Amino acid sequence: MTELHMTVFGKVQGVWFRAWTRDTAREMGVTGWVRNLPDGNVEALAQGNEELLARFMERLYDGPPLARVTKIDSSKHDVKTEFSSFEVTR
Repeated sequence: MTELHMTVFGKVQGVWFRAWTRDTAREMGVTGWVRNLPDGNVEALAQGNEELLARFMERLYDGPPLARVTKIDSSKHDVKTEFSSFEVTR
């Protein structure tokens, strides 16, 4: 299992991006969390196998209808704390 830490840039706050991300992650079987950042971007930590995480990140580029993702910075890490679900955090 791998952990993927992402910062999502673009129009991603106030457009249901976090809820959409949570629902998409749960549908795909990805665990972790997503939260808004003070600078207007969104941060997410996702856990799963590498192929699943690659597909999940590609889905984030689509986002909900009102979102416009311009860039995603990501880094892979070994899992330190395993999550059992995917949640929106503050």
